[in-house]
Amino acid sequence: MAWEVHPVTPDRFEDFADVVNRTRRPSHCWCLSHRLSSAEIETLGGGSRERAARRLCEREDPPGVVAYRDGVPVGWCSTGPRAEITRLARSRLIRPVDDLPVWSIVCVVVRAGHRRQGVTAPLIEGAVQHAASRGAPAVEAHPVDPPGRMDLTTAFVGTRAMFERAGFAVVGTTDAVAGGLPRLVMRRDLRAG
Repeated sequence: MAWEVHPVTPDRFEDFADVVNRTRRPSHCWCLSHRLSSAEIETLGGGSRERAARRLCEREDPPGVVAYRDGVPVGWCSTGPRAEITRLARSRLIRPVDDLPVWSIVCVVVRAGHRRQGVTAPLIEGAVQHAASRGAPAVEAHPVDPPGRMDLTTAFVGTRAMFERAGFAVVGTTDAVAGGLPRLVMRRDLRAG
């Protein structure tokens, strides 16, 4: 099994779409609602969420990474500098724990038919390595710690165990919830020493 993880540049947009919105329905997920305000989506996409997502892929810091298994796109991780993720940067529920200019993981998606097959480990590692290559001092995520299996409607935030396996540690709490569970602040420090 060969794994690759790449930033979602314009030439990889269709692979990203195959993971998050295979049918390309305008009203379905384009992984924007937790990243941009409605006004920003309108400005970027002129009324089209898909067009807004495409425009994000043209930025210096693309909005995330796509994981491939044997050349097939199987996972998506929305990540970027926290300061560039408008909804997160302005959040009153998920506040920064300090002044470190972290990158944040907003969403983790595994394509239907590929779940429970070990996709999240290389996907998250690829997101961390991408952030490191862009000079990020640390990467944060805001998962929950469910007592059992996670509800698929809120699974995009990830779980504490998933991020612990990827080398993240709990550094704080939030006032946010997903699926009725409190969300944590977990961080993987990328600074040497």
